[in-house]
Amino acid sequence: MQDLIEYIALSLVDDPLQVRVSQYRRGSNVEIRLQVAKEDMGRVIGKRGRVANSMRNLLRVAAAREGQRASLDIMEPK
Repeated sequence: MQDLIEYIALSLVDDPLQVRVSQYRRGSNVEIRLQVAKEDMGRVIGKRGRVANSMRNLLRVAAAREGQRASLDIMEPK
């Protein structure tokens, strides 16, 4: 699941060196955090959040195949 989000994010951004994907497990729940450069936030989120919602939907499908639940948080690097 982490690889899926990383693959999608790398294809969207201008600065692939700033892309960081981390995964945290809490039982059957998986939380994935995507960090991209401030300049790339608009590309990753998309108009009205369509790109971000599409990424979340793909993530949910991938998680359901493994019998898990997943969520995606998109943030700027610290």
